[in-house]
Amino acid sequence: MTETTKTHVILLACGSFNPITKGHIQMFERARDYLHKTGRFIVIGGIVSPVHDSYGKQGLVSSRHRLIMCQLAVQSSDWIRVDPWECYQDTWQTTCSVLEHHRDLMKRVTGCILSNVNTPSMTPVIGQPQHETPQPIYQNNNVPAKPTAAKILGKVGESLSRICCVRPPVERFTFVDENANLGTVMRYEEIELRILLLCGSDLLESFCIPGLWNEADMEVIVGDFGIVVVPRDAADTDQIMNHSSILRKYKNNILVVKDDINHPMSIVSSTKSRLALQHGDGHVVDYLTQPVIDYILKSQLYINASG
Repeated sequence: MTETTKTHVILLACGSFNPITKGHIQMFERARDYLHKTGRFIVIGGIVSPVHDSYGKQGLVSSRHRLIMCQLAVQSSDWIRVDPWECYQDTWQTTCSVLEHHRDLMKRVTGCILSNVNTPSMTPVIGQPQHETPQPIYQNNNVPAKPTAAKILGKVGESLSRICCVRPPVERFTFVDENANLGTVMRYEEIELRILLLCGSDLLESFCIPGLWNEADMEVIVGDFGIVVVPRDAADTDQIMNHSSILRKYKNNILVVKDDINHPMSIVSSTKSRLALQHGDGHVVDYLTQPVIDYILKSQLYINASG
């Protein structure tokens, strides 16, 4: 497949990140590597979205601290960023609403229709003139009339990078403000752009717990968006999916990362990290990045058993 025909993906991970671990970062890296190896996808960004303080989980430290720790954990990444939107809302947001927020934001920034996993969008760009001569808005006289997908990502430039730290190896152009309706001023060659929920197999397993998830939300999350699952502790994802009618129904929308099932980061968790901190266990350096450890110690987080 050529670059223009591959599906462009943004990976979105929701969770407590209490604290964010090396395992979380590796989950992004493993998912991106796997999706690229399939030859069907180009991952253009990753988003870490920490949960709102009102989620009510015992031992959950303030989002102020969790956002800072997440920023420290991804500061060396050129494609993963932290998004505070979920934390800044008045109350807890469902995973479904977070996905929809980012989908709508990406529509506004890129001006393109985002398609779901199984049904590529055949709809033109939002507001795209069908019979008018396109009016270029870049400051580059050598831009082709119909940019390729890669060129589009380059032209979005700083606007798109505010959302997902995109660093495409393409020529940069000055672009319009992110609040503009891009489709009304120029025509794009359509690309497929999807936001996929990134999670561990433990979250997938939670879908099978009766009453825990709203079924309508599950239909949207799995049916409309799709999931990328990074197995933990050698979990049998096929067996997990067989326990849920919705997961079975949308099995083709669930992409399971098939790499080293014994990956050392597969056993790393926030719970283990908190316990290591409480007991002064030196193995904490295997779980958390040093900047995160330094911040935790400076702020005296997780030192007591209460979190």
